[in-house]
Amino acid sequence: MVENGHYEVLIIGGGPAGLSAAVYMARYDRQVALFDTGRGRSNWHQVNHNYLGFPGGVKAREIRARGREQVESYDQVTILPHAITEMARDGSEFIARGEQGEWRGQSVILATGVTDRWPKFEDWQEYVGRSMFWCLTCDGYASRGKKLVTLGNDNPAACTTLQLQRFAPDITMLTGTPTHTISQVYLDRLANAGIPLVCDEIESVAGKDGQFEAIYTKDGWCIELECLFNLVEAVPNTKLARDLGVELNDIGYIKVDTEQRTNVEGVYAAGDVTWLHSHQIAAAVHEGGQAASAANYFLYPPELREP
Repeated sequence: MVENGHYEVLIIGGGPAGLSAAVYMARYDRQVALFDTGRGRSNWHQVNHNYLGFPGGVKAREIRARGREQVESYDQVTILPHAITEMARDGSEFIARGEQGEWRGQSVILATGVTDRWPKFEDWQEYVGRSMFWCLTCDGYASRGKKLVTLGNDNPAACTTLQLQRFAPDITMLTGTPTHTISQVYLDRLANAGIPLVCDEIESVAGKDGQFEAIYTKDGWCIELECLFNLVEAVPNTKLARDLGVELNDIGYIKVDTEQRTNVEGVYAAGDVTWLHSHQIAAAVHEGGQAASAANYFLYPPELREP
């Protein structure tokens, strides 16, 4: 039973990783608080074609909705629509704080995801997942034979642009900024591949129902396109991890082992915030389940653990 806001596990984030962790924890008969503000990548319009068992694809929103319904069937899980803004350690307990109150748990699973840095123009949200993507693995195949624009201003973006030639021969790279940091090596590779590099910012776009027709830049370029790949690096949401002293890797993601354990005993992380695997729904679901399994084992008293 839950008493005075005390739970066995606090799961921060209600995307595929957090929902998967909650299902596993419920099946372990653990008392769980799942904090879900309803945000995150799984709320965009994209159709996922890489999730096994869905011929023809499945909307990411549907996966999330089905997962939420599955979690709601368990009395062990309390779903709270509250944002957690601060975390702390108090002896053997962890404290999650937000504007709506304070909750305590014996273990924590951080499934806080990332924040994408999308280009901003009128109705930009309607394009995300329809004709504006961020992942070659997810949507490169669907762009076959189409006119593409890639958005980015560094070597990783240039590298992915070159890789996209596998699917589409007509690509323009747009920096989205007045300057770039692309090395001469990659500038030469882009030129040799016949990929124009436009060093300019987006002024406006032409399109309908989330489908691009053209991009207009501040310096007067008009670039026709059917799909845009936003290759600007996302920002991992690690503020709560840093509150707890969780170690991050060189590019700012939470460091975990193959069981999703962090360097802080009792704290686990899953999903896009870890970068352990590529940013995929299937990987997030796996990591959420693994984190829950490891946390469940942690919660057993010493005499019930294997020697």
